[in-house]
Amino acid sequence: MMLTCAIDAKENRYVIVTDIPGAFLHADIEGTVHLILEGEVAESIVNLELTIYDDYTWKNHKGKTMIYVQFKKALYGTLQATLLFWKLLSNTLQEWGFTINNYDRCVANKIINGKQCTIIWHVDDFKNHTRTRQ
Repeated sequence: MMLTCAIDAKENRYVIVTDIPGAFLHADIEGTVHLILEGEVAESIVNLELTIYDDYTWKNHKGKTMIYVQFKKALYGTLQATLLFWKLLSNTLQEWGFTINNYDRCVANKIINGKQCTIIWHVDDFKNHTRTRQ
């Protein structure tokens, strides 16, 4: 990422930086992933609909509410979530006509209106730059 900043400056490229809000929520989880939530988070979920969540809750030895949950979407901060989002993003960019770089799988290129468009990403942060095709 830092090296591309130097290239962008040297070649006077047009750069856009962005973050994908809720990026991992776009990626479906693979397999079955369970988690135990506790305390205020668990109580907030239970309070949404007691009749649905009551069978999955209990109090621990300190009196904190506990609840089992099963994920349908990737959970931010897990290795699986990062991989799932990378797969989703890579596939989407390829569907849009981008070519994934063979040496850095988080770099994609496409010629758009005669200019090279490069997208570089780290987790859910993106840097897009364009330059005139030489």
